[in-house]
Amino acid sequence: MDKEKISFDDFLKLDLRTAKIIEVQNIEGKDKLYKLTIEVGKEKRTLVAGLREYYSPEELQGKTLIIVANLEPKKLGGILSEGMLLAAEENGKVVLLTTDKEIPSGSKIS
Repeated sequence: MDKEKISFDDFLKLDLRTAKIIEVQNIEGKDKLYKLTIEVGKEKRTLVAGLREYYSPEELQGKTLIIVANLEPKKLGGILSEGMLLAAEENGKVVLLTTDKEIPSGSKIS
């Protein structure tokens, strides 16, 4: 863990929320990316995620994820991604951070 330490005030700037995946689409010409439609409370958003080699669309559909909700939107694979999901990676294995019980989408992580 070589990353620079951040202050508690910097950490508080993150808006971590739960989000439910409601649609998963392949992105033509991008063999690693999915276009995810997610629900964050009553709001629908688009995320682009490099999960195709780790998860099938059926495995992702309906999952409740943890996202960074206030990340600046960025174009990935030609699509505007409106947030970032959280995942862990070790030795080429990627695992999504999810909730262990049902909780409404849009719930604040604290």
